[in-house]
Amino acid sequence: MGGRMIRLLICDDHAIVRQGLRLVLADAPDMVVAAEAADGPEAIRRVRAGGIDVLLLDVALPGRDGLDVLKQIQQEFPKLPVLVVSTYPERQYALRCLRLGAAGYLNKGADPAELVAATRKVAQGGMFVNPTVAEALASALRKDTDRAPHDLLSPREYQVFLQIAAGKSLSEIAARMSLSLNTVSTYRARIMEKIDTHNDVETALYAVRHHLAGVAS
Repeated sequence: MGGRMIRLLICDDHAIVRQGLRLVLADAPDMVVAAEAADGPEAIRRVRAGGIDVLLLDVALPGRDGLDVLKQIQQEFPKLPVLVVSTYPERQYALRCLRLGAAGYLNKGADPAELVAATRKVAQGGMFVNPTVAEALASALRKDTDRAPHDLLSPREYQVFLQIAAGKSLSEIAARMSLSLNTVSTYRARIMEKIDTHNDVETALYAVRHHLAGVAS
């Protein structure tokens, strides 16, 4: 970066997570956390204000989820590197995020040194892909057949799908995602139509078969 500081924006709805990321990145002499955001709209406002070199973005955000935010950032600021830092396992979200334009994907359980290295790499215009993500990418490339049914889900449908697979009720999903019950019911109907399931049990079994089952957060 030629000695210039890498200015970071951290977007996560948990203050303790933002503080933790800030502490980790504070040890890097070439980085500074320039701004923080607790939700998607705030992150977009901060990016529009300028002065950001890398966005560290969570997936599970209230209201507008991280995938929606990622899509909008790519449309408005295609050259801004976005490193997705999420609690979701790589196999659940990494490929989807990379397809939407993320420069890298990292699980929150990663080593602090890996976070610093990933941030530095995407800031320099590179892609950060750890071995788990690389394996998933290689597997996806080997499959020359049509995309799996769940790949056809919209970002919001995919998030609802994972919540259903994790055993959450529609009212719980509505509360967690700040949506109406009717909206969640509509998403559920679309999901079942696209992946050809008839109830929540079949949807959960579909997730297990495709190695997407896990705790949705």
